[in-house]
Amino acid sequence: QVQLVESGGGLVQAGGSLRLSCAASGRAFSGYDMAWFRQAPGKEREFVAVIRWSGGTTSYADSGEGRFTISRDNAKNMVYLQMNSLKPGDTAVYYCAADPSRGFGTRTYNYPYWGQGTQVTVSS
Repeated sequence: QVQLVESGGGLVQAGGSLRLSCAASGRAFSGYDMAWFRQAPGKEREFVAVIRWSGGTTSYADSGEGRFTISRDNAKNMVYLQMNSLKPGDTAVYYCAADPSRGFGTRTYNYPYWGQGTQVTVSS
């Protein structure tokens, strides 16, 4: 079992940056693949980025490729999402998710554990 708490969201102008953080409880965190998803109003939750349990491999949705960077610090039980060159289309609630099966998945059903989300709003 792992509990996830996101932070770092807020209001930013287009072109700005934000760094989201996800604090995880539980000693097994370092063995989980971790991902970020987002959900805009009226839309389905979508994949943003994933990082392997070891931190050595990452993957991104096309929408964030080159602008977003996912990272983790297993010693601190933390996962981060650095978001640069933000656009109004990035406005959404951002969720941290954990997968103990290490499937490196991009679908919501791959992840049994979720945080409560943090709001990111990008103004034009």
